[in-house]
Amino acid sequence: MIHKLLVNSVLIAAVLLQFACNKKEEVGLYSIYQLDKYKTPKPVIDLDTVVWQKQQGLMSTFPKGIAVYKSNQAVNGKATNMYILAFNPKLNLEFKPIMSTTAKTPSTFFNEESGEVYACINGGFFGTGASYSLVLFNGLKSADNIKSLNRALGGVSTPYYPTRAAFGLNKENKPSVSWIYTLSNGVYAYPQPSPNEEGKAPQAIPTASFPVGGSLWEQNSAIGGSPMLVKDSSVNITDVQELIAVDNTSSRARSAIGYLKNGNVVLFAAEGGNRDGAPGLTLKEVAQVMLQIGCVGAVNLDGGGSSSMVVDGVTTIKPSDVAGERKVVSAVLVKKR
Repeated sequence: MIHKLLVNSVLIAAVLLQFACNKKEEVGLYSIYQLDKYKTPKPVIDLDTVVWQKQQGLMSTFPKGIAVYKSNQAVNGKATNMYILAFNPKLNLEFKPIMSTTAKTPSTFFNEESGEVYACINGGFFGTGASYSLVLFNGLKSADNIKSLNRALGGVSTPYYPTRAAFGLNKENKPSVSWIYTLSNGVYAYPQPSPNEEGKAPQAIPTASFPVGGSLWEQNSAIGGSPMLVKDSSVNITDVQELIAVDNTSSRARSAIGYLKNGNVVLFAAEGGNRDGAPGLTLKEVAQVMLQIGCVGAVNLDGGGSSSMVVDGVTTIKPSDVAGERKVVSAVLVKKR
């Protein structure tokens, strides 16, 4: 009987010990899980907070994964007023290039869009009722990058066929930039632009095999612009090849779009051309700023009077035009998916 009691006591002690161990382990694991709640979330973009200040007042209703920053840091001795909006396209945030046959201000694009809209920036280049830059959303193409344009050659107006830059997201929301040209079977991307140059004989019309290394650019949504600013983490301004060497060394308002190594998208706007404001940036200065903030690739959008970024319904930079925001044909919206 005594032996049986001893055995039972040992068994009870073993069970209690095991329960205590399990209890301790559960508490420990619970504590580890709880610590996750107190971890500082990774920023959407890693910036020098002395140079770039987060604009909490413009973000009060924003979900996670999107942030706005402002900088008045001098660039090459010039006063600036620059804004960045960065967002993670793999979260519940939609990148929406949009086109209208009737020109509208970016504020109008913002206000007329249904759903929960966070920001809008002007798109690519345009003429009366027509976009000269690619506009593609959810596989539906509204406009192509311009396929031909004329330049003087020996006193004669001559057609050229440029491969101009574009920014896009594929179906997995992975961003990329490339020099592109639209063929009958789709949009082709090339590792280098067609080497056109004003004053020299035009290059051949782009094909699937020219420029060398072309392949279908299978993007779900995209916006065209010109020229390329940053490619493969290096400043690579191809305005000569893209036949858009206009006002590029002048200080003026600028707009651009790019992406970071982590796949997050960056919209950029710099004020310029105002008598009482910042003079603006050259194209090279925009490229350098985009590279400094971490862009792997970046494309210039329409600038000057067209430059405008609207965040949470508020116009950020002061427009160059005395009348206010200029009406444009295309824009990029960031909204809830």
